[in-house]
Amino acid sequence: MNNFREFKAPDRLDMRRTMGRFITGVAIITTRDGDELYGMTINSLTSISLEPPILMVSLNFGARTTEALVSSSEFAISILGAKQEAVARKFAARGGARFEAGEFEYTINGLPVIKDALSQAECNVVNQYDIGDHQVFFGQVASCKDRDGLGLAFSGGKFGSFRDLGHEEIPWIY
Repeated sequence: MNNFREFKAPDRLDMRRTMGRFITGVAIITTRDGDELYGMTINSLTSISLEPPILMVSLNFGARTTEALVSSSEFAISILGAKQEAVARKFAARGGARFEAGEFEYTINGLPVIKDALSQAECNVVNQYDIGDHQVFFGQVASCKDRDGLGLAFSGGKFGSFRDLGHEEIPWIY
């Protein structure tokens, strides 16, 4: 049974549906501009290089967090655990107080990171590009830490978690 749609030039919905099939992790990016804190939920996070350690994030033009990141040139990443869906939803909602009721830790340079996240990294922007309707930032990791646990996953507009199929770790990853 073939239930594929026909190939065609994609509109926004086609792209969301197509890329929604790709399971991603869920992270919170935070930054500050002066004394003001900014943050948002993202799944556009990629490790680009190990030597030097570089991460890439992609943010919508016009978002308050994007504008603050352009100004500050530094950001922190919190990769969320499977039990942190509420945090992901809070930082994904437009507007609202994101930093008032949450519990945070702070990086060496004072950027907020989500307490109990699986991984946290602090980055300095080394390059940025405007691509389509997004700004892409490359950040060199200045410090990071991690802990064991299951990650929060996102696919097809829904949150979930990774299920280990019982295989041994793949040696090229670690």
